[in-house]
Amino acid sequence: MPFLGQDWRSPGQSWVKTEDGWKRSSDDKNNKISEVKRCCKDQELYKEDLLLAMNYDVAAKKRKKDLLNNNNSTKVPYFHRDKWIYVHKGSTKERHGYCTLGEAFNRLDFSSSIMDTRRFNYVVRLLELIAKSQLPSLSGVAQKNYMNILEKVVQKVLENQQNVRQIRELLQTLYVSLCSLVQDMGKSVLVGNINIWVHRMENILMWQQQLDKIQINRPTSKGLTLTDLPVCLQLNIMQRLSDGRDLVSLGQVCPDLKELAEDRLLWKKLCQYHFTDRQIRKRLILSDKGHLEWKTMYFKLCRCYPRKEQYSDTLQFCTHCHILFWKDTNHPCTANNAESCCIAISPQGFINLFKY
Repeated sequence: MPFLGQDWRSPGQSWVKTEDGWKRSSDDKNNKISEVKRCCKDQELYKEDLLLAMNYDVAAKKRKKDLLNNNNSTKVPYFHRDKWIYVHKGSTKERHGYCTLGEAFNRLDFSSSIMDTRRFNYVVRLLELIAKSQLPSLSGVAQKNYMNILEKVVQKVLENQQNVRQIRELLQTLYVSLCSLVQDMGKSVLVGNINIWVHRMENILMWQQQLDKIQINRPTSKGLTLTDLPVCLQLNIMQRLSDGRDLVSLGQVCPDLKELAEDRLLWKKLCQYHFTDRQIRKRLILSDKGHLEWKTMYFKLCRCYPRKEQYSDTLQFCTHCHILFWKDTNHPCTANNAESCCIAISPQGFINLFKY
């Protein structure tokens, strides 16, 4: 006569009718004993698997901690080197969650991009925009990755002695932002111990001092220089400069270049390149002789309006598959005409892409 156990899905127990009444069959007792042994064995295996899993997690955490603390002789500060990432802004059946600015900053290959001359200005501009307003929105890992990339940028500038002014402005912007975040808004805005950020601010001051001590050495080669070229070629080269401060610096090299750097047509083209006609008409400045002071107008316009940004290489965003990638790298696009779906993303556009 079968009796149901606690679990109604079980086959129950086997009972046999005897002279003394109903008794459990011996087969059922043997089955129960074997079942108990099997459960004990399974429990031991489970404990063993759990112990192995815990040991694996401890070992993985230890390796990650060693990596973050850089205990090895080789410093490995970068976590990802992805050429492209999928940007998802909401949960779907296929994907859960969304991509943040810190995640994109960590995963994209910015560490090697700063070694590429075409991408250097793009990455530096992105670092500057993040330093102005987006630093608190980054995760702790992204903030650490930011400082590691910044250190690599400074070391590159100290070695090749190029883009010094640009990096000085970046460090000054970052230092001012950190001062306001630490003093005005409080410690909770930045992830990590406050002493870590004080140490990072001291590193920024040290980098600024190193940049101030840079002395540009004259080239040892006695080949053809810029002043040896005809005047028309010198003006043609100057027209390729998109920053008026570079023209001013070039004019300080020698008296001949200073005279060319004051050319009114040169500054006129520079104003027309960066600003619209309406913006120029609002900031007209006339000289005593009735001529337009294009050089003075340029710097006044720069204080009032943003300049046009120009980069040799930028990030691209595919509107069809929502993938963010570098221009010279391929991405798995399923569109028939992949090039028509790609749009260039400016540094500010990169930040706006992750505003929800």
